[in-house]
Amino acid sequence: MIPQAPHAMLPVTNHDEAARQLFTTAMRHEVTVNMFAGNRQVFERRVEPAFEKAQGRKPKTRHEVRRALEQDPYIQYSSALRLLYQEILWDSVGDSIDRQLPQLVERAKKIARSRTKGSLTLDPTITIPRYLNAVDIHMMPGNYDREWTADDVFAGAIYDRGVYLRSIGNRGQYGEDYGTSFAAHVRDQYPDLKVRRVLEMGCAAGGSAVGLAQGFPKAEVHAIDVAAPMLRYAHARAESIGVPVHFAQANAERTSFPDGHFDAIFGFALLHETSSTALPKILKEVHRLLSPGGVALFREQPAYSRVSLLQAAETDWDTYYNAEPFYGRLFDMDRAQIFVDAGFRRDDVLDVPVMSVAHQRGNPRAPKSFGGFGARKQGGR
Repeated sequence: MIPQAPHAMLPVTNHDEAARQLFTTAMRHEVTVNMFAGNRQVFERRVEPAFEKAQGRKPKTRHEVRRALEQDPYIQYSSALRLLYQEILWDSVGDSIDRQLPQLVERAKKIARSRTKGSLTLDPTITIPRYLNAVDIHMMPGNYDREWTADDVFAGAIYDRGVYLRSIGNRGQYGEDYGTSFAAHVRDQYPDLKVRRVLEMGCAAGGSAVGLAQGFPKAEVHAIDVAAPMLRYAHARAESIGVPVHFAQANAERTSFPDGHFDAIFGFALLHETSSTALPKILKEVHRLLSPGGVALFREQPAYSRVSLLQAAETDWDTYYNAEPFYGRLFDMDRAQIFVDAGFRRDDVLDVPVMSVAHQRGNPRAPKSFGGFGARKQGGR
């Protein structure tokens, strides 16, 4: 794994903390690469034949596949290890942050008080949507919005380090690869689009926002989230890296930005953490905020209709066991239709591979491409 690039807000690990964190990385690789390789064999040799014998047919849905898989000891064991990995990952990172949280809080406050390249705007009146605070999403303690102390940055710190370890460094040394890759895609595919202002919805700890600012160096980059601890950390993090981003606390369902304010809008693993009620509102807001000819692109997993029932059942594990309740619902949806319902033309809906900049630059862990779907708003300059 390529070491995470240091910055002023990154918690410093001692010997024992670093050893525990590296263990969790090795454990994830063992479970998700080596053990998951056996899932297909178990399904084809034991689970599917047993289902056919009992039902007189092959399974027809991912739900039938999932329920059948859950009865097999091998799947039970690998699933339990996958769950355990998530728990010890957050524990290993959280202990390190707890030890130095007061210093991280003061550092973020000092950066916010100084003359900065970007900005930080918080809204203490904002209401956290229930779909975000009803569970600790992907089992991260306290979720995105929990305030453990005054001017807290814990959520941002644990997300920054934890996601880096969980992804085994495949998002770039600063976690920037989603941002740089999607920016490069828009630049390459839409050379006629003059990108003056960019928005990221659901920016979390700010890794992708840094990538967008690097990918659009002449544009004004904005990033929103509902969680203040994430935003405090993200702003201080971006400033310490030397990248200008304007962070603001806002709900993507309805922002205060004017109509047509942004030429490009992005979201990275955002939509599957919303709800059936919130998703249409967010996409209508995207349509309102885009300038004529502007592009919106979101990074999400492939729709279940595009993968095998076994792959869909494996992916749907997060819906049932990783506190991602909207995961399966999103990937069942007609992606073109949800953008049409938001105001886009069907012919302008996008479902495209986005090449990874980190992979092209030689990061062996980075995937070759990401799934990108979205739309371009009618009109032009």
